Amino acid sequence: MARDAPVHDTVMAGAVIMVRTFSFSKALLAPAMALSLTCAALAADVADKKKEPVAPSPAAAPAWDMTFGARIVSDYNFRGISQSDRKPGIQGYAEITYQWLYAGIAANTVDLPTKPVAEVDFTYGIRPKFGPLTFDIGMIHYWYPDEKRLFYPAGTWWTPANTDFYDIAGKVLYSWEDKVFIGANVFHSPNWLGTGARGTYVSGTFKVVPPLPIEGLAFSGELGRYDLGRTSASLGSLKLKDYTYWNLGASYTYKSATLDLRYHDTTLSKANCFLNSSDPRGILSGSGQSKWCGAAFIATLSLDLSLSGLGLIK
Repeated sequence: MARDAPVHDTVMAGAVIMVRTFSFSKALLAPAMALSLTCAALAADVADKKKEPVAPSPAAAPAWDMTFGARIVSDYNFRGISQSDRKPGIQGYAEITYQWLYAGIAANTVDLPTKPVAEVDFTYGIRPKFGPLTFDIGMIHYWYPDEKRLFYPAGTWWTPANTDFYDIAGKVLYSWEDKVFIGANVFHSPNWLGTGARGTYVSGTFKVVPPLPIEGLAFSGELGRYDLGRTSASLGSLKLKDYTYWNLGASYTYKSATLDLRYHDTTLSKANCFLNSSDPRGILSGSGQSKWCGAAFIATLSLDLSLSGLGLIK
């Protein structure tokens, strides 16, 4: 007859089985807990991200726009030479842009030797932008409607019958954080002011917005050189005088209005200024001189608007 196993052996065997079962359960539980914690962390992260406000993407610039404005000037100065006989004038302009393309028109009151009713400028071209660089390649047509050829009783034609002309223009502008602007420009006309002389104007410009508490204040200037050729035979085959022109000034902009105060000057003498401009005063007085090209302090008050700025297009 078989004998029963000792009680202590049975107890020991059960203990071993319980320990092994606990160890196995622990081995399975550890990865499960780790997975559960990971899932909880991911869920919390997703929840936090959902709560974070999403920054709106910047509004894209409209494909087309229209800018327009008007100016009052104490003297209309064009590359160093007065076009209004040193008197105040009114100017207005409008320009339509579509992506890189642009076309515009501007009108200026003038007082010139041929006595046109105004100067009307037509502009068109392309204005691509690559990072901080903006290029402008186009043409400018200068139209002087209802002008009359200046004829002195002595039998001399002092001006062409038609002074309309055009410039081929190329410009580049570098912008640094909208605080510093540096530009280079070249304009060329094969028939400057209808005289038959070629004219090439090259200039450099700058504009600085200083780090001052006064917002809207800026300083700017230009240094240019005009290279002029010889007039047609009907005007005496005269060699027009090359000259250097420069201006320096400050402007203050508040909303859409800008006040600009600027000093202008050239290297032209009064006699050479008369040669280039045919100022009627130099003819009538017999002096052969003109003050149109000398030093001038000019104030300009302008208003510049756009359809996008007014919220009329988006």
